[in-house]
Amino acid sequence: MAESFGIAFTIVEVTADEWSAGRPRKQCWVAAAKPSQALTLVLAASPEGWTAELMSERLTQKQQAALDRLNLKPGEVRELPE
Repeated sequence: MAESFGIAFTIVEVTADEWSAGRPRKQCWVAAAKPSQALTLVLAASPEGWTAELMSERLTQKQQAALDRLNLKPGEVRELPE
């Protein structure tokens, strides 16, 4: 039986394998999925060779409302603007 994606948003930090200004380039992505699935979904959508890790910060109500407005479907991911 297939596992559902759930209704939670998971924030993932993606790090490039290239360096800019002495630091690796980083991006934040959101996945409409459980944390156990979010890393795989984001890595599949991000450039090859990049690494990803779950961000541990909890979303504020304002951030949650902003993500709700993205209308992501279960299993979708999107890079967040800087």
